Order: sequence, then structure tokens, then C-alpha cells
Amino acid sequence: MASWMTRFPWLPFVAPFGAFMVLLAIVPPLGLPPLAEGLIRVVVPAVVILLASVPVLNLKPTRPLATIGIGALVFVLWILPDQLIPGYRDSVLFQNGVIGRVASTMAVESRSDLIVLLLRFGRAALIVPVVEELFWRGWLPRWIDRMNDFRQRPLGAFSGFSFVAASVLFGLEHGSFWDVGIVAGAIYNWWMMRTKSLGDLIWCHVVTNALLSGWVVGMGQWQYW
Repeated sequence: MASWMTRFPWLPFVAPFGAFMVLLAIVPPLGLPPLAEGLIRVVVPAVVILLASVPVLNLKPTRPLATIGIGALVFVLWILPDQLIPGYRDSVLFQNGVIGRVASTMAVESRSDLIVLLLRFGRAALIVPVVEELFWRGWLPRWIDRMNDFRQRPLGAFSGFSFVAASVLFGLEHGSFWDVGIVAGAIYNWWMMRTKSLGDLIWCHVVTNALLSGWVVGMGQWQYW
């Protein structure tokens, strides 16, 4: 393991995100049953994390209470524009041929299937935080600032450019929710600068996504899924 990590030090940070994005692109068009699709999109990234990323993962938060609070704040900011301004996301800024449309990827018949819901919740609240934080906060800013060897930049180190780039690209990854995505990315980046801890960022992201998933199911706001 030490050998391949020396040769490909970026792999633990990038491989889970790459696997997640490949599955996002190729699995839905296959038309698999919802249960099979849900299992694949949970199990495959989890296996990649276990095989590639465990050596660089430290899930222990350094500031647990603040981390929970910031995760909750990001959740509130994520849903706030839609709650305050009816029809806010009907604008061409959020629905167009480039970034997509505001619509759930979850079939109506799956919304009452407990197992499918649990898989979707598990993916959103457990898999996504690890996958995204390894990539967006663990690797990308450091690579932007020191492409020849990102390891020369410690966790939590950002230049002004890498801070903005990581925030904007994180937002754009979220399609029609790019605006709140950019804000969330900036807050997560700031907290990474303060804690220098992937554990804090992963748990912060867990809180955000768990609360958002509860909001989706409890309030029937399926567009967020």
C-alpha cells in the first residue's frame, strides 16, 4: 500500500469522487430497479473508500459542537432562498440547458419504499460527505496551489485563488443549486482553514446532508434529492 500511495498520492483523495461521478453518469441511464441502483451507488463508493482512502482518513472532529452548528447553518442557508422567495428557482439562472433543471431524480413510486429511502439517505448523509470532503477540501485546493506536489501544502491551506476556485466549482457541481452551493463551499473552506481537519469537515457535511435529507422526506421537498 505504501508503494502505490507514494506513486499516486492523490489517489486516496480523488478515487472515491471519481467513482461516485462515474456512477452518477452511467447508472441512471441503465434503467435498473431502484433498489439495485441504490445499492450500487452506495456499495461501490464505500468499497473504493475502504480500499483507497482509509490511510488518509481521520474521522475524529477537533471541535465537535461548532462543527455540528456550522453543518446546521449550511442546511438552513441551503433551503432559505426557496422558503423566503416563492418561485425563486424558476429563473433561467437556475433552470437551463447547461446546469439542468430543478427536479428530483427519485421516482415517485420509490418515495414510499423504506429500503430505497434508507439507501438514498445513507448515500447523502454518509457516503457523499466523505467522497466530497476528500476531494474538495482534502485535495483540490492543495493541488491548485502546488500542482507539482500537493503534499507540500498542509490540510486547510488555501491561497485566495484556491479558496474561490474550490468554492465556485463545489457550487457548480450542485447544478441548479449552484448559488447556495457556492456559499456552502465557502463556509466549508473557511471551517477547513480554521480546523485543518478533514474529520471536522466530514462531520459538518454529514450534519448538513442529514438535515437536508430529513427535510426532503419529512416535508416532501423532493427537488433537493
